[in-house]
Formats: sequence, C-alpha cells, structure tokens
Amino acid sequence: MNLQGKVAIVTGSGSKRGIGRAIALCLAEKGADIVVADMNLEGAKEVAKEVEALGRKALAVVANVTEPGSVQQMVDETLKAFGKVDILVNNAGITQPITTLDMTLEDFERIIKVNLTGTFLCSKAVMKPMMEKKYGRIINISSVSGKRGGGVYGGSHYSAAKAGVLGFAKALAREVVEHGITVNSVAPGLIATDIRVGLPMEKEKAIWETIPMKRPGTAMEIAETVAFLASDGAAYITGEDIDVNGGSHMD
Repeated sequence: MNLQGKVAIVTGSGSKRGIGRAIALCLAEKGADIVVADMNLEGAKEVAKEVEALGRKALAVVANVTEPGSVQQMVDETLKAFGKVDILVNNAGITQPITTLDMTLEDFERIIKVNLTGTFLCSKAVMKPMMEKKYGRIINISSVSGKRGGGVYGGSHYSAAKAGVLGFAKALAREVVEHGITVNSVAPGLIATDIRVGLPMEKEKAIWETIPMKRPGTAMEIAETVAFLASDGAAYITGEDIDVNGGSHMD
C-alpha cells in the first residue's frame, strides 16, 4: 500500500483519540502528504506535527463540513499548498444517543447535516480537481448503525445519515468512474474512540457480548482498511462498503 506522492484530505482528524487521526497517521506512514481538517485548529495542528514527524508534509486547516464556503476554502488551501487532491476521506461525524420519541427536529437536522450533507459537500468540492487529474479516491466513513438500524451508540437520525452515506457513495461511484475516481465506504462497528462518550460502560459491555470477537475495534484497524481503499491495490473496487465490526453485522 504505497501512497508515495499522494495528497490526502482527512476531515475530522484533529481529535487525539479519533478515527480521523489514526487515518491521517496511517496514510502518512504509507507515504501520503496529509491535510488535517477539523473544526478544532489546535487539535489539527497537533496531528499535523505528528504527520511531519513521520517525514511527510502536513497542512492543518479549519473546516466546517456543513458550510460550503468552509469546505471550498479547505480544498483551495490544499490545492495552493500541494497542487492536487488525490484522496478524500470523509471522516467528520457526530452522533447522539437518543430515542426518536425524545428527538427534536433540530437534533435530527444537526446529525444529518454533519454526517450526510458534509459528505456531499466535501465530495463535490474535490471532484473537479480529481477529474482534471483523471485520478481520485473518495472514501467515506459510514457505520454499522447505518446497515443494521442502530443498536450501537446512535439514534435513528444517526442510522439514517450513515445509511444515506452508503447510498450516496454508490450513486456517486457510478457518476465519476469514467474519470478515474473510485468511491467506497467503510462501516465501522464499535470502535474504541471518544465518540463513545455518553455510552454507559454497562451498555458498552453488553454490546461487546453481541460481537463475535468480544471486543471493540481499534481506530488503526479502520485506518488500515481506508489505506487499502486509497491504494492502487483497490483500483478495481468502487461503490463498495466494507464492514469492519468484529462480526457484529455480516452482509
């Protein structure tokens, strides 16, 4: 999985224990230069330093994936610094453990906007630069919740958003395949990251018992799957979603 000479944008990659950070570092270890995009600029700068410590170039940018202007600025800064975008990882996302009965319209729209609309905006923003180069890898982070209908740590709005990501990716894959661009998704199960904040330990352990491997996954296990989809080894894979969940859901 040699990514030498590639430039990757990873959204939501400024958290110390998040999947995004692991993806940024994993891609860097395999040779890619990284744009660390996050709402938290200080966090993004810290991850950028870690990338540079691996001998790769890094750019930390503030990015609100729900705002078209912010997304376009992220891409413009990437093009200014590196001249191209080879890989986009749509990782930015939020969740909320809540029942549909208790959910407000504001709750629903907020989760949809970050997880699904953000994926659309970021993907659209990189399409023209990728088309010009006749090369691109767009990789979305979905969730097992989008395939099995919840049951992990998100409400119905989170499941709907993550299921939407899968459908969006398949449709987009058909649109851009002639331009040398692949679009795929990774659907993590329970992963040991900060997104689990608010999930009682008793409930988390109960979830472990439903997982054939009897443990949560690691952020690096997700990152390695993303790295494969970003590599030339996955050149003939598009419109696909890969489950990384220890067996908790099997298609």
